[in-house]
Amino acid sequence: MRYKLSAPATLHTTIQLPASKSISNRALILHALAQGHIAPSNLSDCDDTRVMIKALDGNPGHIDILAAGTAMRFLTAYLSVTPGTRIITGTERMQQRPIRILVDALRELGAQIEYAGKEGFPPLRITGTELTGEEISLAGNVSSQYISALLMIGPILKNGLRLNLTGEIISRPYINLTLQLMKEFGADAAWSSESSITVRPGKYRDIPFTVESDWSGASYWYQMVALIQDNEKKESTKTEIKLPGLLPRSYQGDSRGAEIFAKLGVHTTYTDQGVVLTKMGTPVTCLKEDLVDIPDLAQTFVVTCCLMNIPFRFTGLQSLKIKETDRIQALITELNKLGYVVKSEQDSILIWNGERCEPASHPVIATYEDHRMAMAFAPAILRTPSIRIADPQVVSKSYPGYWEDLKQVGFGIEIEE
Repeated sequence: MRYKLSAPATLHTTIQLPASKSISNRALILHALAQGHIAPSNLSDCDDTRVMIKALDGNPGHIDILAAGTAMRFLTAYLSVTPGTRIITGTERMQQRPIRILVDALRELGAQIEYAGKEGFPPLRITGTELTGEEISLAGNVSSQYISALLMIGPILKNGLRLNLTGEIISRPYINLTLQLMKEFGADAAWSSESSITVRPGKYRDIPFTVESDWSGASYWYQMVALIQDNEKKESTKTEIKLPGLLPRSYQGDSRGAEIFAKLGVHTTYTDQGVVLTKMGTPVTCLKEDLVDIPDLAQTFVVTCCLMNIPFRFTGLQSLKIKETDRIQALITELNKLGYVVKSEQDSILIWNGERCEPASHPVIATYEDHRMAMAFAPAILRTPSIRIADPQVVSKSYPGYWEDLKQVGFGIEIEE
């Protein structure tokens, strides 16, 4: 199945974003480790969170997390300290995503984990036990989800945990998000130096907790505001999108997206209810950004800049190759269909210098089982006369209501089998 899209003439609406997947999944693990009875509220209604809830509900002996990378990593650590033996697996793509770094770290702490298939990859057979190790070192440029998975079980370890990160530390905001949530649930965890984190042994508290709206999901609405052409002569057609539930001092690192979109002509007004997006100012003529702390916004900015004809150089993208797909190659391939020649360097940099090629007459954007490919390319219809999105259902991973929200603001969506 694929969707054929058509663009609205104006954007003037209020959108209720989904709750943050990143916060939801961390809160669920912390709630489970607290053996709590007060369930977190306003949880994300997405695939990743649903499989997490199912896995934690009674801890079944065989856990299939489908394509949920966050769930795979967090649950691997959680099951290591939870009594019982379980097998955790996922989709074919998930079984191709490496997990050796996390498994080795957990084994160093005393975890009993075996590979049930290919060495270094899921599925895993995990027998929960008391972990007595207390200090490990990891390269700082590994996925922050590995680091967060280890930190969250830190208070449960007999002697706590000291985690030393070596070299460049990527995605620091996600680590800080985890630490902040751990503290809310009662943990004593903090940076003890620029590159070390200390987690004291102790117990989590059972607390009421409400999840805030998702800044990652907000990025696609910022993208639409950047891409739509305002009719400056008519006040009634001026672009304005209200996004309730977003906090100005959010725990979410992706809130930095608002600062970058300001360079692309999108103004953010913070209110007591959330944020209001409008067009203001002149976009930059070239954009250079280090996205190491916000890799999930890379697709959004790459697509937006190409369609706005703004050359760019984005660095810090080394984690993109082990996401739902190889996002670097996927972006290069799909933007070529729209007539843009994007190049990569060192498997961590994406560059567009304005080079164009002949676009496909009726481009069909492949989504590679990656929700962010679908959501980042759909707004391209605002600048491209014809575009189709293949396998659009992938958005259920993080934003199940995405297509309905697009219809609400006037996007046309025609189903093609």
